[in-house]
Amino acid sequence: MTREPHRPLRADAQRNRDKILAAAVRVFTEEGLDAHFERIAKEAGVGSGTLYRNFPTREALVEAAYRNELARLCDAAPDLLAAMPPHRALHAWTRHFMDYVTAKFGMAEALQAVVDSGTDPYNESHQLIQAALAALMDAGVAAGTIRADIRPADMFAALTGIALACGKPHQRDQAERLLDLTLDGLSPQCHPTRDRTAD
Repeated sequence: MTREPHRPLRADAQRNRDKILAAAVRVFTEEGLDAHFERIAKEAGVGSGTLYRNFPTREALVEAAYRNELARLCDAAPDLLAAMPPHRALHAWTRHFMDYVTAKFGMAEALQAVVDSGTDPYNESHQLIQAALAALMDAGVAAGTIRADIRPADMFAALTGIALACGKPHQRDQAERLLDLTLDGLSPQCHPTRDRTAD
């Protein structure tokens, strides 16, 4: 997808935009598509004019809030790898994945309205998530802590299954148990491996 170049926002303007997007996720999750812009502005600690200057339509705000959650998830991968060993980074990232899923499910009604308007907020999301997973898993394989025969697409399918089964906030404990079970299955010490590049 081609995006027009744009000038970076000033630091204070970027902070306001970030606060608006975080507040939008919370409010759309709680109130659905009928959430008032004034409530979002109040939650973000900005004026209504600031919100409308950044996001003149409801669809623009919903799409930007979703894409921001997606970017936070994908950008977390290199940061985690820089801060901790690969197996711990993957463990931490799967928790970020569940946060992303919870936000996505909470905003489902609002996101559907964006889709109905002719925009695809999910464009490239699967590819971006799998690229983040690939970076984490490749680092684990190189470190000898992750089986070499499991592809990022396999792990994404497993995570998606967990998300569909228990992606609601009240199911978080069960989701984390299933995440741990899945991550345990990646250990090369418990399973014979087959090099995934051999196929």
